[in-house]
Amino acid sequence: MTSTLRERTLLPPNDRSELVRFARGLAEPGTASRARLVGPDRSELEIPDELYGVLRDVVSALSQGLAISIAPHNTMLTTQEAAELLGVSRPTLVRLLEDGEIPHSMRGRHRRVLLRDVLEYQEATRRERERVLDEMAADAEEAGLYDVTPTPQNTR
Repeated sequence: MTSTLRERTLLPPNDRSELVRFARGLAEPGTASRARLVGPDRSELEIPDELYGVLRDVVSALSQGLAISIAPHNTMLTTQEAAELLGVSRPTLVRLLEDGEIPHSMRGRHRRVLLRDVLEYQEATRRERERVLDEMAADAEEAGLYDVTPTPQNTR
């Protein structure tokens, strides 16, 4: 059976009560060692842990009224696709590639980037931002900056 993968957007249902109950059930730790998908014909299929986590996230988002987009991604991205994934402009991404921040390869005159490398860069920058913010907060607390501002006076 061959099917074409395409992008889909799932909108939350009007009545989310059933999804909310299902999401609560997913959040509770289960006793089963492996998650299983049970079909309408009662056939069972073990679900890998990674896929189970994705399904939990989808159900959780839908139960909160959020829409979900599902799109297949090639493992080799164009610079435009990689830039969109990172939320930066294509010229900014090209600069990151040329500076060696993200590995890339050339296909003729075109740069290509592995999805894995883009996601690793995204995670590394997230961790670095978090580390710097924690450091700034600690420095500010150590310097007593949180104690500097006096309590405002009531003007009414």
